[in-house]
Amino acid sequence: MTDGATGPVGLAVATPEEPGGDRPAATAKDFVGRSPGQLAWLRLKRDRTAWASGIALAVFALTALGAPLIERLYGKGPLDRFTDKLDRNGNPLGYLGGISAEHWLGVQPRLGRDVFIQIVYGMRTSLIVALSAALLTIVLGVVIGIVAGYLGGKVDAVLSWLTDLTLAFPFYIFCFAFVPIAVAQRYGPTDQEASWFRPVLLIIVFVLFNWTYSARLVRGQVLTLREREFVEAARASGARTPHVLFKQLLPNLWAPILVTFSLNVPALITAEAALSFLGIGILEPTPDLGRLISDSVNYIRDDPAFTLTGGITLFALVLAFNLFGDSLRDALDPKSDR
Repeated sequence: MTDGATGPVGLAVATPEEPGGDRPAATAKDFVGRSPGQLAWLRLKRDRTAWASGIALAVFALTALGAPLIERLYGKGPLDRFTDKLDRNGNPLGYLGGISAEHWLGVQPRLGRDVFIQIVYGMRTSLIVALSAALLTIVLGVVIGIVAGYLGGKVDAVLSWLTDLTLAFPFYIFCFAFVPIAVAQRYGPTDQEASWFRPVLLIIVFVLFNWTYSARLVRGQVLTLREREFVEAARASGARTPHVLFKQLLPNLWAPILVTFSLNVPALITAEAALSFLGIGILEPTPDLGRLISDSVNYIRDDPAFTLTGGITLFALVLAFNLFGDSLRDALDPKSDR
């Protein structure tokens, strides 16, 4: 009998070995296939840019979520004023805007508020508005896009016309006209505006204008998927339209949806900061990065550190989201150009 294990009919079956004969060759477990999600996760883990931007986003998110705890540990609130740290002209005493062990990023000119705690709560405001608007935008855009792409015909024509109409509106001009009217409809000249009203109003405006991009993307993807075999099989089995849309088509759209969401958030952060900078976004006393930068413009010569602090924070937050969104896109679509 030859060396090796004996097969069921008495034939010798050689044990698989590597070319060197030192150890057995790889078994079938070593060749188990991975799902597209697992492959994307492996590519994302190997991307150094994704790691760096992801860690930065985690720090920003934890800082924003832990703002009340940071306030308690820091010992200063966003509305506390330290006028004893200002000179007669309202400028901070000391170097670089009054930076000290007591005030890590100095104090705000004229108002005397602590800049560090303003930054912390400003990030909280920006992230709440941007993430809420991005989530609602994706939901609305996905529903409209998947319905338009699958049903086609008159439904697709009407929804496509609505998309083109929305894209035709100039966003910032609309905001300048709509936001003051909406505020005036709810509050009188002497009424105190609720702190929640302006963020909710901005979220509604962002959703009304930003759903078009995700809707167009999803519609294009659905047009290529609706004639695939698994959709035809679902139809043949008697599946209803909602089941085909959200059980068959939607799971195949998660990759472009995730990429769109990750790239939409920094755009909304920038838009929210721009509206606050222009005076129609978040108002006092709610802390906000855009308004903080707007307030610092008047002191750019006397206190440049105040301007740089808010600007660098906003720049780093948007950059981290953009870099992570690019890395996520490359991980989910390795054939895309970098």
